[in-house]
Amino acid sequence: MDTMKEKKPTQLGFRMPAEWEPHSQCWMGWPERPDNWRDNALHGQRVFAKVASAISKFEPVTVCASAAQWDNARSQLPKHIRVVEMSMNDAWFRDTGPTFVVCDEAPNSGHAEHKVAGNDWEFNAWGGVEEGCYKDWSLDILVARKILNMERLPSFQNDMILEGGSIHVDGEGTCITTEECLLNRNRNPTMTKEQIEEELKICLGVRKVIWLPQGLYGDDDTNGHIDNMCCFVKPGVVVLAWTDDESDPQYERSVKALSVLSNATDANGKRIEVIKLHIPGTLYMTKEEADGILLDDNGKPRLAGTRLAASYVNFYIANGGIIAPAFGDKQRDDEAFHVLSSVFPNHEVVMIEGAREICLGGGNIHCITQQQPASPNCQ
Repeated sequence: MDTMKEKKPTQLGFRMPAEWEPHSQCWMGWPERPDNWRDNALHGQRVFAKVASAISKFEPVTVCASAAQWDNARSQLPKHIRVVEMSMNDAWFRDTGPTFVVCDEAPNSGHAEHKVAGNDWEFNAWGGVEEGCYKDWSLDILVARKILNMERLPSFQNDMILEGGSIHVDGEGTCITTEECLLNRNRNPTMTKEQIEEELKICLGVRKVIWLPQGLYGDDDTNGHIDNMCCFVKPGVVVLAWTDDESDPQYERSVKALSVLSNATDANGKRIEVIKLHIPGTLYMTKEEADGILLDDNGKPRLAGTRLAASYVNFYIANGGIIAPAFGDKQRDDEAFHVLSSVFPNHEVVMIEGAREICLGGGNIHCITQQQPASPNCQ
């Protein structure tokens, strides 16, 4: 694996493809932290296995598990899913895995020898020792490097702290993110908004960044990741987490985001179309769920009564499939199914029952997955 610390992706013709572009596989981790996943991750592991199995019907899946959990993961997952041993602090591969980029240039063009590479960002557990989700992330910071090494792909090492869930792209030059996360002082306090935007442009191959003010209400773990709030479903079209309840704190956030998006254009000058995707009825962590989590000095407390950051926007786009969370709110679950089916008419929408378990840990389906794009012209 080549490490290209002195070169930037755009200098070699790389760009981050849209999630709906072809994948060669999907990467996932295997949860086990007792201070984040209740009852020693028993319930979380079952849902992770459901997600991996659903995705594997559309594309290959690799699940990484620690040495202590490899046998357990192997026994719960279908045989056609690859399970490899990898140490990690937690299983949020959207944020700790590499942000893959592709080079569309012909091999003899003088650009990149490889057609697929990965951005290896700095990681500080969503806020560092004082504000992050755990105090030791020494294993997580190596996850991206290990994946790229395993696949023998080049790595662009970057000193900027960034998680994959904080960005979405349309594959045609536009990135969307939130000020609440990327401008948070617990990430890159010495960088200005303009400097961060420039880094996104040269690392993702985008020409325009659309900044939403905030992420989803209650998404304190990530400080408002975009992948719980808004995402592209095609160039010039986004789905936005929404509520009609003006008494819900989420309402103001959604309205502000709608205002920004309605007045925005993408990198090609196209007006942004917004499709509202209602959040489920308000969900809270129960006492039983909170009691199943081990409290220690390393992890972030999970307290009964905490509002869960539940959103249908946190779905994964596979090759021909949409893997989305279901929260047990029949009206909103059904509505989300129909909305996603309409915006992805050529994909099969699969709703994962029990996705609340992932939400209890601080994220959802998009947060636990990381797509590896197919090599251009090699689908």
